[in-house]
Amino acid sequence: MMSVVHRLTAGWLVDHLSFINQCGYEICDSFAYPGNVTLHTSVNSTGDCHGTSTFAATSSSRDGPIPGPGDAIETEGKTAKTRYVFREEFFDVLKPHIAAAPEQQLWQGCSEVSLTEIKANSNREEHQEGTKSGVGDSVASARKKRKRKCVFNQGELDALEYHSKVRKLIWEGTLHLVQEGLKSGFLHRTAAELSCRKNVILGHIGCGLAELCEMAKQFPAVNESDHQTVHVLDDETSIPEQDLLSCVTENSSNCAKIVVLMGQKYLVPPKSSFLLSDISCLQPLLNYKKKYDVIVIDPPWENKSVKRSNRYSHLSSWQIKQIPVPALAAPNCLVVTWVTNRQKHLRFVKDELYPHWSVKTLAEWHWVKITRAGEFVLPLDSLHKKPYEVLVLGRVQEDVKEALRKSEDVLPIPEHKLIVSIPCSLHSHKPPLTGTF
Repeated sequence: MMSVVHRLTAGWLVDHLSFINQCGYEICDSFAYPGNVTLHTSVNSTGDCHGTSTFAATSSSRDGPIPGPGDAIETEGKTAKTRYVFREEFFDVLKPHIAAAPEQQLWQGCSEVSLTEIKANSNREEHQEGTKSGVGDSVASARKKRKRKCVFNQGELDALEYHSKVRKLIWEGTLHLVQEGLKSGFLHRTAAELSCRKNVILGHIGCGLAELCEMAKQFPAVNESDHQTVHVLDDETSIPEQDLLSCVTENSSNCAKIVVLMGQKYLVPPKSSFLLSDISCLQPLLNYKKKYDVIVIDPPWENKSVKRSNRYSHLSSWQIKQIPVPALAAPNCLVVTWVTNRQKHLRFVKDELYPHWSVKTLAEWHWVKITRAGEFVLPLDSLHKKPYEVLVLGRVQEDVKEALRKSEDVLPIPEHKLIVSIPCSLHSHKPPLTGTF
């Protein structure tokens, strides 16, 4: 199951949507309709049960008449499969979210730009955003945004310096991968139908998972002796929330399963397991007694956007350190952490977090977000909103003898790579890493 569309020295162009749809989201029904039937059903993997859904489903079996509402359906022990696919419009990013000046556009700009020029570009972008946002703000607020035009705080200066170091790698690597995508037809730069369409504005997508995790804090500590470690999914779809929060849920079958939580439906892929919990209640995962070759972490970092939206709670540095990575890691486990563009967070991961977990930093990769036409989704030199995010890759360190014995079996990790993709419009939905290491 591969998500990679093109592979070059600089990195990979990946198809996020195709990867999701290849994950085996098929539901094995206990009977088959006698005709080809399209089921008007949907699963809200992150949406309200009566609101916008993220998956749509179709089902088909043998030829024959489509049964009506009152018709009896003969089962005869047959099995039908309902296949769910992710809605394409969530990846229908046709235009940049913010239009970039010509010198910052992938096809007209230049990869070689000095730090002084980057600061000038950032100032210009800041001025444009301040002027635009004045529509909904007071005149005084708009003036305030324009007034701070030439002033950078230390955090911004650190971010600009880092950006100046990686800018050429991101620009040139993205350009080469986009060119390959255009040649193959995966991207469509000159398609007439794309130029006249706007990005799809989707309705609000609510999610009850955060509320469920908050519930986990209220439950008493799990007693290992009198509580099951694993809940194996069978044909039942409704699971008591307390059961789900107090043990690992496992789908050991070859088909996906639907679970209903707080009135919302969720698809669980085949041969997978999960723990839905607050960071302070991870003992069930430790009780599961499994070790992992790859651990990917996407912490809810503190930032102004999260505070304003109140979308979810953030974790402090101390709380992130409490994630029991050493207890969950197999020998030579690869640890991948998603980091925001704040240098404070990047330094924390490399200088504090990884050493605390006995993880050696190996590489920094970048996820670059582009439109269907191959442009950056945001101006590359924008001060606060970059079209890329950082991944810090490291490997769990063992004692010297054990490390030397197993070093031949460990694949080397390149110091820098790009993962270029069209992003999902759902908040913080990261691209697949399958096929990249």
